[in-house]
Amino acid sequence: MSRVLLTAFLLGWVGLSVLFSLVPALQRPHLADRLRAYVPGAPTRGASIRAARSVREVVGPFATMVGSSLAKAFGIDEDLNIRLTRIHATEEPTEFRVRQLVTALWATVGFGLVLGIVRVPGVLALVILWIAPLLGALIVEQQLAMKSDRWKLRVQAELPVVAEQIAMLLNAGYSLNSAIARMSTRSNGAVAQDLRAVSLRVRQGATEAEALKEWAKTVKVPAVDRLVSVLRLSGEASDLGRIVSDEARVTRDEGHRLLLATMERKAQAVWIPVTVAALVPGVIFLAIPFLSALNLFNEL
Repeated sequence: MSRVLLTAFLLGWVGLSVLFSLVPALQRPHLADRLRAYVPGAPTRGASIRAARSVREVVGPFATMVGSSLAKAFGIDEDLNIRLTRIHATEEPTEFRVRQLVTALWATVGFGLVLGIVRVPGVLALVILWIAPLLGALIVEQQLAMKSDRWKLRVQAELPVVAEQIAMLLNAGYSLNSAIARMSTRSNGAVAQDLRAVSLRVRQGATEAEALKEWAKTVKVPAVDRLVSVLRLSGEASDLGRIVSDEARVTRDEGHRLLLATMERKAQAVWIPVTVAALVPGVIFLAIPFLSALNLFNEL
C-alpha cells in the first residue's frame, strides 16, 4: 500500500507542477516583457499568455508525440489539424495535445487519491493507475471525434438549401465569389461558417477553385465533393446555376434516403427491448414445466 501512495504522490506532484506553471503569479517576467512597457507602440502581453506559451514550448513536443501515437494505436488516422480546422476550433494542435496530457495527469491524480483512500490490492492498483491516464486522454480524443461527426452531419443537412440559394444567386447574375460571400453572411450555420473560411482564403490570394478544394478536403463530406466539383466549372459552364440546382436536388434526395434509413433503424431498435421483455418471461414459464418433468423422471 505504501508503494501505491508513493506512486500517487509522485504523479500528483507532477500534475500540480504543470498546473502551477500556468499561474501568472508564480511566473517570473521575461526581460523582453519588462522592457515592453518602455517601448512606444509595443503590444502588451499578459503573464498568462507567456506562461501558456512557455509550457506549450516545453511540453508540446512530448504531448504531440504521445497523443499522436495513442490516436494511431486506437485507429484514428485522420490528421488532428484537419479535425480542428473542420470544427473551426480556436486552439492549435499543440494546445490540444497539451490539454489532453493535462487531462490524463488529472485523471491519474484523481484515481491515485481514490486508491490512497480505498484499500486495493497492489497489482490492481498499478493496473488502475496505468489505465487512468489512458482513459483521460481518450475522453478528450472522443470529444473531438464527436464534434467532428456532428459538424459533418450539420453540413450534410444544410448543404441542399445553401446550394439552391447559391444557384439562385448565380442565375440572378452574381459571380461565384460574390454568391459565396453573400451566402457566408446570411446565417450562422455550419456551411455558412465554412463559406466564410472560403471567402477569407480568396481574399488572401487563393483562387476560388483552390479555396473550394481546401474546403472539400477539410470537411470530407461526399456531397461537398460533388458540389465543389460543379462550382469549379464556373469559368467553363454558361448555365452553372442550373447545374448547381440539379446537384442540390440530388443532395436533398440523398439526405432524404439517409433520413429514412435512420428512421428505419430506430424503428427496428425499438423492438429489441420489447423482444427481450417478451422472451425472458416466456423462458421462465417454459422452464417451470421442464423442471417438473425432470423431477418426475428422477422419481421414477
